This record gives sequence, C-alpha cells and structure tokens, in this order.
Amino acid sequence: MSLRERIREWSEPIYFLGQNPITLVGAVITTSTALTTIAFWFYEIFLPGPVHPYIGLLVFLILPGIFVLGLVLIPIGIWLRRRTLRASGKLPAVFPPIDLGLPVVRRTLEYVSAATILNLLIVGTASYRGVEYMDSTSFCGQTCHTVMDPEYTAYQNSPHSRVACVECHIGPGAGWFVRSKLSGLRQVFAVTFHTYSRPIPSPVKYLRPARETCEQCHWPQRFTGDKFLVNTSYKDDEKNTPQTDVLLLKVGGRTWQGSVGIHGRHLADNARIQYISTDPERQTIAAVYYTDDQGKTTEFISTDTKPTKEQLDKGEHRVMDCVDCHNRPTHAFDLPENAVDKAMSHGSISPELPYIRKKAVEVLKVNYSARDVAERRIKEELNNFYRTNYSNLYQTRRTLVEQAGEEVAKIYLRNIFPDMRITWGTHPNNLGHNDSPGCFRCHDGSHTSADGKTITNDCSACHEVLAAGEEKPKVLTDLGMK
Repeated sequence: MSLRERIREWSEPIYFLGQNPITLVGAVITTSTALTTIAFWFYEIFLPGPVHPYIGLLVFLILPGIFVLGLVLIPIGIWLRRRTLRASGKLPAVFPPIDLGLPVVRRTLEYVSAATILNLLIVGTASYRGVEYMDSTSFCGQTCHTVMDPEYTAYQNSPHSRVACVECHIGPGAGWFVRSKLSGLRQVFAVTFHTYSRPIPSPVKYLRPARETCEQCHWPQRFTGDKFLVNTSYKDDEKNTPQTDVLLLKVGGRTWQGSVGIHGRHLADNARIQYISTDPERQTIAAVYYTDDQGKTTEFISTDTKPTKEQLDKGEHRVMDCVDCHNRPTHAFDLPENAVDKAMSHGSISPELPYIRKKAVEVLKVNYSARDVAERRIKEELNNFYRTNYSNLYQTRRTLVEQAGEEVAKIYLRNIFPDMRITWGTHPNNLGHNDSPGCFRCHDGSHTSADGKTITNDCSACHEVLAAGEEKPKVLTDLGMK
C-alpha cells in the first residue's frame, strides 16, 4: 500500500466522523487558545520585569488547561458520533472517499498535520512552562495573597530571599516534586473554600528532611571553629544607652578531635539525637535519646513534664535535624524589642532621638484594628510625641523623626497580620533561648536518665560570654573594633 493510500485510509473515517458539533467546538477552542497562549508567551518574553502572579496563573495554568480541554473534545466528539451511528445502524462499512487530487483537500490535510505537530509542541512547552511557573517564588508567595502574605513578607526580609521556595520546600528529585503538587492540590481547595488554618501551622509537618535540602548548601561537618558574635541592644532611657553582648559561639563540627561544638554534638552524625515531642509545635520535648561516639544510646526523660508511656507513644518521634533549632531560617518574625534594636543598630531609626527605643516599642505593642490603621497611627503617635515633648528637636531634626515613624510602621507591617491571626510571638524562634525556650526545651536541667545523668544546661557548653550588657565592652576595644 502506497503512502497516498495509507493517508486516505487514515483520513477518511476521521474526516467523516469529525463533522460533529463537539469536535468542531474542540477545534475552535484549541486553535483560539493556542494563538492566545503563543501571543502571551511573546508578551512575557518582551515584558520587562517579573510576570504578575495572576497573569502567570492565566498564561501558564488556565490557558494550557483550556487548550488541552479543546484537544480532548476532538476525539471525544469523533468517538460519540461513531457510537451513535453504530447504535442506529447508520455507520457506513466504507467511508466516503476523499479525493487527494483536489487542492482544497490536500491543504486541509496539510493544515491538520501541521496543527497536530504544533499542538504537540505547545502541550510540551506549556507543560514545562507551567511546572516552571508553579516552582517560581511569585507563584508560591503571591498567588494565594492573603494566606501566604505573612510568610512571603518574612521571606523577602530574610537571608534566603534569593533562594527559591522550592529549593527548601521540595528539593531535588521527582518523588518529592509529585508529593508537593498533590499537597498543593489540597491547598488549592483549602484556599478556594476558605478552610485553611489561621495562622499556617508551624512547623510544617511533612517537610522534607533537612539533610536533603538545607545541607545541599550548608554542611554541618564543615562548620568548624568558633563564631565571634556581637549584639547591641538599647535601654529605655532618654539617651537610648547602648548595651552590647559579646559571645564566642562554639559552632563546632567535625575536627581531628571528633565531633565538637554545637553542630558536632547535634548533627555531625546521622541519627545522633532522637526525641519525642508531645505538642504539635515541638516546644515540649518529653524525651531525648542520645547516641554517643561509642554507639551507646541514653534515654533522657523530662522530670518537669513527667510523660506517661501513652503520651510518649502518641507523641511525635523525630530524628533531630537543622530545623529543630533553625526552625525559622527564612520565615522569621521579630519581637518588637528585637526589631527596634536591629533598626537602631543599622541606623534606619536614629538613636539620637530621645526615648525612641521606649516609644517605638510602646506604639508597636498597641492592639490596632487593622494594618492600615496601625501604619497611620504609629506615624502620628511618634510625630506627636516629639512635637509635644521635644519641640525644638522636632523642628530641627524632623526628617529623623519622620524616618523613624516610617521604619517603625514597616516593622509592624512585616510582623503583624490580623487576617492570618499572626501577632507578636505567634511563631517562636528556637535559635538561642532569649525570646523563647529554644535550647532550653532540652537543656533545661530536668531531662534525666535512669542512671542520674542530666542533659547539661551549662552555658559554657555552647558559648563563652565575653561581655554582657556593657556600654563599651573592653574586649571590642582590645580587638580594635571600637
């Protein structure tokens, strides 16, 4: 059989059965959507800057979905007409011939063939672009605006603001990619029907292990040595007197001495520490299981919580990894005192303004009815304070006052989201122990083994305090840093 005959044999039934409303509608939908999609692709190529999340939703998800729907309608229409004709006994044994000698017939077949190839290219490209878009930061953070606004805002002000969301939340490999998309489908329904949690629960229950994500960049075994840490805060007096803490943090890792320091003792070896938490937030650690260098495992039970066997069985059993301490590495929310101290250290809030530290924290802690109200009232309160109590300063340094008002308002807007029920301290940060229990969840002196050993709460195990709350630490002067 010649190629011409094969084409005729293949095309005659399709041409005959394709003359039905469903197939024709599918062809129209596919063609129009394809042209629109291609036009948007060109628009995206030449559009400066990132694509708006809702335009991206249309271009990369909705239009390709309609395009595929049109393609599916074409064979469905053919199949339905064939079934209807067969049921009525009107299906011809031999389909009406197609004369390939006619130019119009040839052009039609050429158009259909070209359209089929083009459709395959569009489907492939759209699938790739759709997946690429769903992995983008704008899709994760801005498409579901109300739900993700707090997390996206914190992300933009974090050390990981240039790391894509999927690098930490999905990581490499197809398995977790598929799992994340199935989870995303559930989240779409939650957003659609407003059944999502307020606030978003933390920690993420089914987050991929940190060894497969965080440690693609951060490698605990290589974090050797100590870290010199200088932290400045301010008193609530008129002069905003600075007080500086200087610490030598024993980060540690793997050295010739073995596993040393914080990372060495906690993370240098797989499954060195396991624990059981009895609350969803992992703030109550009921039991800790520590494996030493000789492979011996010791069980430490909290004498404060005194968990029962049933509580231990029902609790979350977990192998410790990075996010048990670094639980807010990107989506971190400040407390008002810390946020103001940080802004004053950076100079965005001038320490030269009398009582600015005290007054800024005071206006941040007010329970405002809405975010826009808070932004307006914070600026007004600070301006009125200096206009009333320091009129000369207000006239000569008004720019500093207004700048301080802007920055304090920004601090509020970065951390408080009433719609998602996020306020000061909603999400505790376990790194350290100043703002929440953090390290003291285990290192509290009450986790004891059967033979009387206790998990240490000796400060020097993790850091050496070189200066505490000093206005002019001598150690910084000796090092030429002051």
